[in-house]
Amino acid sequence: MENKSHALAAGIFVILVAALLAGLGMWLTRDRTDYRVYELSSKDSVSGLQPQAAVRYKGVAVGKVTAIGFDPQAAGNVLIRIAVNTDAPISPTTFATLGYQGVTGLAHIQLDDADTPLPTLPRGASGLPRLPLQSSSFSQLAEQGPAILAQVQEATRRVNSLLDDDNQQRFAAALQQLGAAAGSIDRLARRLDNTVSQRLDPALAGVPALAQDAQQTLRALRQAGSNAAGAADDVRQAVRALNVEGGAIAEITDGAKALSAAADRLNRATLPSVSRAADETARAARRLSRTATGINDNPQALLYGPGRAPAGPGEPGFVAPAAQP
Repeated sequence: MENKSHALAAGIFVILVAALLAGLGMWLTRDRTDYRVYELSSKDSVSGLQPQAAVRYKGVAVGKVTAIGFDPQAAGNVLIRIAVNTDAPISPTTFATLGYQGVTGLAHIQLDDADTPLPTLPRGASGLPRLPLQSSSFSQLAEQGPAILAQVQEATRRVNSLLDDDNQQRFAAALQQLGAAAGSIDRLARRLDNTVSQRLDPALAGVPALAQDAQQTLRALRQAGSNAAGAADDVRQAVRALNVEGGAIAEITDGAKALSAAADRLNRATLPSVSRAADETARAARRLSRTATGINDNPQALLYGPGRAPAGPGEPGFVAPAAQP
C-alpha cells in the first residue's frame, strides 16, 4: 500500500508540475494585442504561405495570417484571412501583395499604400472587410515565363543561324583580312619611323641655328622699331614747331591770304581794263586790215582818193550786168 501511495503522490506531483508549466507557457506566450481581421481574395497561387505567416506593413510586422482556404464567392480564388494590429495605418489606399523571404520560399503578406485611393471591395460572406491583393513581382514573372522562354528560344535559334558553317567561313575570312591589315599597318609604322629618323632628325638638328637667326632678326626688328620711334618723335617735334604761333605754317597762311587779296584786286581792277584795251586793239586791227585790203585792191586811191562807189540796185545810175551766154 505504501508503494501505491508513493506512486500516486508522484503522479499527482508530475501532473501539477505539468499544469504549472503549461500555465506558465500560456502566460508567457499570451498576446494582448488588439487586432482587426481582414480578408484577401486572389486568383494567383499562394505557394509558400502558411498560417501564422507574418503580415508586414512597409516591412514592419503588424500582424499574422490566421487562415487560408478557398473563396466561396469566386470559384478558383484563394481566401486568406489576416489579423492586423489596430495601430497599423490601414487606409483606403492600402493594398496587399505576396512577398517572399530570401531563397527559403517562405511567403508573407506585404501591405503598402498606393498613390490614389483604391476601389472599395464588397465584404465577403463572413462580413469581414476585404483588402485588394495585387500580383507580386514573382507572380508576374511566372505569368510571363512562357513568353520569356519563347523569346529565349527565338534568340537561340537566331544565334545558331548566325553561327552556321557559311557564316563561320565568312568570320574566318574577315579575321584573315584583319590580320593582313594589321601587318600592313605595322609595315607602314616602320616606314614612318625610318622616315622620321632619317629626314626629320637632320631638320631638327638645324632648328637651333634657325632659332639663333630668328633671334638676330628679332633684335634687328627691335632696333628698327627704336629708330622708327625716334624718327616719329623728330617728326612730332617738327610738326609742333610748324604749328606754333608765328611759325612757318602761320607765315604760309598769311602769304596765301595776301596772294588771295592781290588776285582779287587784279580780278576786279586790272583785268577789266586789260579786257577793254584788248577789244579796242582788235577793232583797230580790223580797221587797219580793211584799209590795207582797199589799198591792195585800188592802189591809185592813195593819189586820187577812193572814188565813187558804183550805184547799187535801186540807186540812180544803176545798170544791171549783162547776162552771160
